[in-house]
Amino acid sequence: MKTSKPYQPLLFRILHNATALIALLAIVTSFIVYNTYDGRLLQIPLPKISNIIGIHGTFGLFFLLILPVFAIYSFHAGQKRLIQPDSFKNLSQIGKPSWWYSLQRITNTLMLFAATFAVITGRMMQEKWLPNGDLNETWYLLHLTSWIVLVTSFALHLLMSSKVGGIPLLLSIFQTKIHDKDSPRHWTKKIKAWLHRPHL
Repeated sequence: MKTSKPYQPLLFRILHNATALIALLAIVTSFIVYNTYDGRLLQIPLPKISNIIGIHGTFGLFFLLILPVFAIYSFHAGQKRLIQPDSFKNLSQIGKPSWWYSLQRITNTLMLFAATFAVITGRMMQEKWLPNGDLNETWYLLHLTSWIVLVTSFALHLLMSSKVGGIPLLLSIFQTKIHDKDSPRHWTKKIKAWLHRPHL
């Protein structure tokens, strides 16, 4: 796989890191909510946090606001990081670079859909359900499922990225270097170009 130090566009780094941070906070607080009010499959001794449902809901709201922006970027400027026309065909090339790249792109796409699923199911829930013991509400069970899918896809995302680009790729998302052509003064022009591509 690639060993040279990759460069990630500045706008991608900002959106990716902001989305990832909010998602992680939402994931952690959602587990605390589950651990506090449900815990049917797994429960660990954690201190009680006052208004943890409200805290989780706040992170969920922030995630709802930033996810569409990141998704638009991903399906336009970052489209090469998502499923390609030959991605599933390349899955027959087991162990080859094209196989790993295709798995990474499929995983990236799965993460976006899992995140969207989590946002939708979360917004359909009511805060009173869990405190009242209503643990079998359909939207809650779907939201719980979305949490499992999101955590799994997040782990696969890290694994595939590590396999494809190693530590340099994982660290590239945190680099502070900015190319001149990547300067914020060019963003408006680039965004207009992405949104007006005839094939998107």
